[in-house]
Amino acid sequence: MSTAAATPARTGQVLADLLPASRVRDAALVLGGAALTGLAAQIALPVPGSPVPVTGQTFAALLVGTALGAGRGFLSLALYAVAGLAGMPWFAQGTSGVAPSFGYILGMILASTVVGALARRGADRSMLRMAGTMLVGEAIIYAVGVPYLALATGMSAAAAIAAGLTPFLIGDALKAALAMGALPTAWKFADKR
Repeated sequence: MSTAAATPARTGQVLADLLPASRVRDAALVLGGAALTGLAAQIALPVPGSPVPVTGQTFAALLVGTALGAGRGFLSLALYAVAGLAGMPWFAQGTSGVAPSFGYILGMILASTVVGALARRGADRSMLRMAGTMLVGEAIIYAVGVPYLALATGMSAAAAIAAGLTPFLIGDALKAALAMGALPTAWKFADKR
């Protein structure tokens, strides 16, 4: 038996690709990804001294990207952002519109796209690769969100890092640990089918 025959036929797929393909499936996944992110944003804890709360939003955005892939992940988070800008109260703590934390949402759009592309290359198949994927995604969110926070509030770079990055690192490590277990486990179940 050749090595090529022994590799799973699922190479190049993300979890969403395991569902029967159709435009209806893709539309439902995009809407579902946006809704999941909006629901997760309601899990929010204020951070003293920061206009940015700890939320489940970043975890959902990265999960949506890895599970749906780059294209559907991008569309889900773009829909989430546009609907929130239009007045849908599903940003953190039931808010909508542009706020000092909006840069994080922009970062989530980019991060969801990147982690989706990485997942299509198998980055969601093992715990170690998933940890790296989550780290890349979180870095992208902060790379956009922290400078936006500084510009929107007039904070110095150091103050924006102290208010918009440092308080969130422990929570992000926990979110990464959840993803490290969830996605590789989902693939193990799928490969048994």
